[in-house]
Amino acid sequence: MNLEKSKKRIAKKVKMGFQGYPEISISYFGSTAEIAEQVVVSFVAEEGVAPMEECFQSKSDAREDQVIQSAIVKMIERSEAKTVKQVEGVGVVK
Repeated sequence: MNLEKSKKRIAKKVKMGFQGYPEISISYFGSTAEIAEQVVVSFVAEEGVAPMEECFQSKSDAREDQVIQSAIVKMIERSEAKTVKQVEGVGVVK
């Protein structure tokens, strides 16, 4: 799947807001606020259950990495997530 298509599919699900569980949250982290070198995808099956997390690393900006973005779309599809949240910006990790 190409990068722009993946990003649009994720953005569409995020825009829908809370639709119930299961829920996926996407957070980006990096050494600076400009480049996301890590992505953490959290999956919550139902309310009150501890989230399961999957991390992806990238040498460049993970938001522009076709493989990572396609993997996130596949995770959303396979988990049948009703809600997708995305944390704005890049969290700085030192």
